[in-house]
Amino acid sequence: MVFSSALFLFGFLPLALAIYYLVPFKLRNGALFALSLLFYGWEEPIYILVMLFSVTVAYLTGYPIGKYRDTDKPRARRWLILSVALNLVWLLFFKYTNFFIENLALIPGLSSFLKPIKGLTLPVGISFYTFQIISYSIDLYRGHTETQENYIAFGTYVSLFPQLIAGPIVRYRDVNDQLASREHTVDKFSSGVQIFTVGFAKKLLLGDAFAALYAYLGTAQDLSPSVLGAWAMMAAYTLHIYFDFSGYSDMAIGLGRMIGFEFLENFNYPYLASSVTDFWRRWHMSLSSWFREYIYIPLGGNRKGLARQIFNMAVVWLLTGLWHGAAWNFVLWGVFYFVLLVVEKTFLLKFFGQNKLTSALGHIWALVLVGIGWMIFDHTDLSEIWSILQALVGIGTVGFAPCAVSYELLHALPLLMIGVIAATPFPARIWRRIKEKHESISILEPVLTILLLVLAIAAMVSGTYSPFLYFNF
Repeated sequence: MVFSSALFLFGFLPLALAIYYLVPFKLRNGALFALSLLFYGWEEPIYILVMLFSVTVAYLTGYPIGKYRDTDKPRARRWLILSVALNLVWLLFFKYTNFFIENLALIPGLSSFLKPIKGLTLPVGISFYTFQIISYSIDLYRGHTETQENYIAFGTYVSLFPQLIAGPIVRYRDVNDQLASREHTVDKFSSGVQIFTVGFAKKLLLGDAFAALYAYLGTAQDLSPSVLGAWAMMAAYTLHIYFDFSGYSDMAIGLGRMIGFEFLENFNYPYLASSVTDFWRRWHMSLSSWFREYIYIPLGGNRKGLARQIFNMAVVWLLTGLWHGAAWNFVLWGVFYFVLLVVEKTFLLKFFGQNKLTSALGHIWALVLVGIGWMIFDHTDLSEIWSILQALVGIGTVGFAPCAVSYELLHALPLLMIGVIAATPFPARIWRRIKEKHESISILEPVLTILLLVLAIAAMVSGTYSPFLYFNF
């Protein structure tokens, strides 16, 4: 079940909110747990068992981890390793088994013995909820949180439907208090509806529109590759993935507020980044902070010299690439960013911050290279990636701009302008200034929210099915 479906919007969500607010507060976690399992297992109920296994393992191992962390550290560490291993095994099995089999089968003599497992599909959201479970076990071991003794509360944390499928990745210590007590007000609920609606519109009105433009340009490039087509294709996907994923995150944050939870922001206008380093401080912030806190810093971070820091960065970015998918393009994508970040750290960051000109160059550098990164990210065929990169500089093309591409881009120019503006804080700033000068205009917010929701629903009904990209990870 996805948020951008009539089933969710007109069926599951009203039912879930009605049940949640009708039951007493002490039963609301239980109601959320049951509703989240229904949401998760709607299409493939069998995977509920995988999730419940992971929840149960982390819950049970939490007791000895919390008990021995201060008195017998090695013993607590063994329980931590067991918890992490038993949770990672499902992610490794479902996500990477066939990838390793297919690559090992390329070795002469092994192809007849190694065959991919047929029908092995990836449970949606497993990468996200596995990382959330691991954060609980590690934070418990470190003494950053206390043992959760209520199984229902812990299960609710892991399975909470607003952020279950595609994040943001919520650390247990950030919502621990909210599991026990959270505020429910009309203002908080209405702000949640507004945030959800904005995310819903970003996904349906912009994300899907740029997906359609990207698909058209991709077909045009296959038939008649051009320089303008390659650059436009890269720009369309860059905007598509932002509005798709940030729209989902907004919906998750909004839904959380409707039921009293506060989730941290996952995006901070990443395309305003002054460098690639800055981009990764702004994009998918919950994932970046997870890798920094649970991989990079434990490896030594930047505390053990430059050589060790570069090694630590290599490990993090290899894992980041593989986390996004079991294919070589994701490995290449991770290596691509690792190289860029090392170059920036050792040289370019000092240059970018010298004056306005170098700051502008840093911004252009980031936009272009992030766009190239998205082309690597989206194409599992490495030869296609190479063709796109060549087309960007005019190699292997039929010219700068075929008529069909020029016409389509002229037709899509208003969409591109809206997308560029909407990817900045400019619209929000303008609206805040208008409200500051004309307080009475705030009464229009509910009307505008309803109008935006109606437009997005119309797009949903008239459009084709388009799942969120990050459902695949």
